[in-house]
Amino acid sequence: MIRENLDDIPDYGLPAGYSIRWYQPGDETYWRRIHLLADKYTNVTPDLFEKEFGTNTEMLAKRQCFLLDSKGSPIGTASAWFGRHSEQSLGRIHWVAILPSEQGKGLAKPLLTTACNRLKDLGHSRAHLTTQTVRVAAINLYLKFGFVPAIVSERARYIWRRLQKHLKYPAHV
Repeated sequence: MIRENLDDIPDYGLPAGYSIRWYQPGDETYWRRIHLLADKYTNVTPDLFEKEFGTNTEMLAKRQCFLLDSKGSPIGTASAWFGRHSEQSLGRIHWVAILPSEQGKGLAKPLLTTACNRLKDLGHSRAHLTTQTVRVAAINLYLKFGFVPAIVSERARYIWRRLQKHLKYPAHV
């Protein structure tokens, strides 16, 4: 999915008791735990974090955020990462997840607001993301935020047309 500009990002604030902070050394453990519990479609291996994000802690501190509960425990994460093909203008919303016990509380919206705003603050003017068609709730969130399907083939168009009946917002395919 793609968002052709990062203007007018929906502005959702966190509910009382929740906060967001940026990556700190050691957060790889929290990231993995969150994804192991929240992502039943991906094999979250011990080396996945380093494979996806590398080891540059200064870069991670600028680009990866964690959603914290009232006790300061990480319960969600999202990254304002680099887009494909080294195109500076294109950023990537990457690896968004919230613990299942915290889902449905309106937390994904402020998490996505934070990640999109960070992309813009870091100089990106457009954003893309990838997801799976079984993640209908996530797709609805991304559509609400102005992301649209990136149709790269007739097969993709067919899949999006079939998916449309399960979506709250039009996908314009």
